[in-house]
Amino acid sequence: MSEVMEVIKERRSIRKYEEKDVPEEVLNSLLEAARWSPSWANTQCWELIVVRDKTLKESLKETIFPKNPATNAITGAPVLLALCGKLKSSGFYNDIVTTKFGDWFMFDLGLFTQTLCLAAQDFGLGTVIVGLFDHDKAKSIVKVPEGYELVALIPLGYPAKISSAPKRREIGEFVHHNTF
Repeated sequence: MSEVMEVIKERRSIRKYEEKDVPEEVLNSLLEAARWSPSWANTQCWELIVVRDKTLKESLKETIFPKNPATNAITGAPVLLALCGKLKSSGFYNDIVTTKFGDWFMFDLGLFTQTLCLAAQDFGLGTVIVGLFDHDKAKSIVKVPEGYELVALIPLGYPAKISSAPKRREIGEFVHHNTF
């Protein structure tokens, strides 16, 4: 199995972190990998807020919806990444949306997030992608300007606990040949 396949198969959603900081050079290496993510017409519509401030993380934790299993990860991880997307950029030509699905920023942010999470795994770090929160309240806390949306919060740190892989569908259960 190649190193890439190992990283893909070993990545987990991590919700508990060691009390160990992520060095700036490690974070920068991770961000270097993520910046090479593909995007619509190379629009690179992502913006990332690196939150280390404990007070800000506590405020963001209050935006998480009840019973979200990642709630404590917001403050438990040494780094919290707030992933934002620029609107009306990806999927647009001459300020006109060009796809059936409208603004393509969510697709590009998904690619960016996957690259970020796989790179984190490769560096021995854990992540969990948090999407169940009050986006508008969180957006206000980290001062995201108009024309951008805060899409996900991604705690980042050294895993305190790694769980086993959840069951995956077999290839034959989701692959169709020539027609659906």
